[in-house]
Amino acid sequence: MSNGFGGTPAILTRHYNTRANNMPQTKDLILAIQDLRRDYLFGSLCLNDLPDNPWQLFESWFTQLQQAELPNWFELNAMTLATAKGESENGSGASSRIVLLKHMDREGLTFFTNYDSEKGTQISCQPMVALHFFWPIFDRQVRVEGRAVKTSAEVSDAYFAARPRSSQLGAMASPQSQPIDDDSELEKAVRELELRYEGKPIPRPENWGGYRVVPDMFEFWQGKPSRLHDRFRYRKNEHSGLWNVTRLAP
Repeated sequence: MSNGFGGTPAILTRHYNTRANNMPQTKDLILAIQDLRRDYLFGSLCLNDLPDNPWQLFESWFTQLQQAELPNWFELNAMTLATAKGESENGSGASSRIVLLKHMDREGLTFFTNYDSEKGTQISCQPMVALHFFWPIFDRQVRVEGRAVKTSAEVSDAYFAARPRSSQLGAMASPQSQPIDDDSELEKAVRELELRYEGKPIPRPENWGGYRVVPDMFEFWQGKPSRLHDRFRYRKNEHSGLWNVTRLAP
């Protein structure tokens, strides 16, 4: 287990070596996993208390997270992005990965990436995507479905310019999702770019920018005891633009 900086801290090495010596055999491990469970006691959702617009509830939940005392490692803006594989890929199916929410307003939820990456290629073929937020500290989940559209060049430029310089170099150097021999290729590319742009602003690569997911469905999940969770789905009426809310069985 590496810490991502070229080595494993000694305390972690001792910890995991000790645990490895005491690990159950595969059969016992499977049994141990199936017995993992906890009750959800944080709160509940009531239909009569829900706003007409799901954005209000999403913003309220997100604000609660921002105001909570969260551990430093917890990224409250992390979300799973699910996309459909294109016909040119091996077989049909879906892909998912974690991306970071970087902007939200009533127009949509925005993240940034390499447009030539696997997710970017898949979105270009099938722009309907799904997002999932998991916030276990409050026993909550939010699912979102909608269409991903590219942000304007101006929006992408503004966000790219606000990123740390090292992140700008990394975005320019990495042929995201393409095979490479080892990380020395990336390190060499970053060094060359550092020299090329020394003392200069780094321009945003044309194949890098934002996607805004424009939702037509929100589902809010609040964990409750005995697995009798509260689930409410908002679906947007494409004609009126209003949201209809339905309670779902857990």
